[in-house]
Amino acid sequence: MTLKLHTIICSTRPGRVGPKVGEWFHGVAAAHGEFETKLVDLADFNLPIFDEPKHPLMQQYQHEHTKKWAASVASADAFAFVMPEYDYFPPASMVNAIQFVAREWHYKPVTLVSYGGISGGLRSAQAAKLLITGVKMMPIAESVPIPMVAQYLGDDGVFRPTQIIEDGARLALGELHKWAAALKPIRG
Repeated sequence: MTLKLHTIICSTRPGRVGPKVGEWFHGVAAAHGEFETKLVDLADFNLPIFDEPKHPLMQQYQHEHTKKWAASVASADAFAFVMPEYDYFPPASMVNAIQFVAREWHYKPVTLVSYGGISGGLRSAQAAKLLITGVKMMPIAESVPIPMVAQYLGDDGVFRPTQIIEDGARLALGELHKWAAALKPIRG
């Protein structure tokens, strides 16, 4: 059974680090070999602040941007959210994107690849878990915190983490695959 993993770059602001970290994690996931992988950038969807007239559980989307986003989310079996920490919290773009749809998230596991300063985005990741479980997703225990993210960006802009971070990513992917396989029957 081939399971689909979407690595979602959650920050949309100009000058963000997310695409560099996302490209790295996506590469690790592809090399891991247990998932069919796709790199998804929230910035490409250009979602406004939630603007659907009906509740997301109804799945009666009126706007093309919502339909496109819903199709992307629905097509995945698991997710890796690549997320910064803004003021000890996930970015508003991530919160908004999660709340745009509902059933499309149900019974799918997620790992959090967080980055920031000294905390490695862990406070943001912990806060995100409240929202993630509210849409019936399963945040796995294994995450990939990246402290002092700027130190891993070379002059060429390529993200090059330590071996410990690389090993953590592979561990998270292995666990994510187990959860994705276990939850797939629940989704029908």
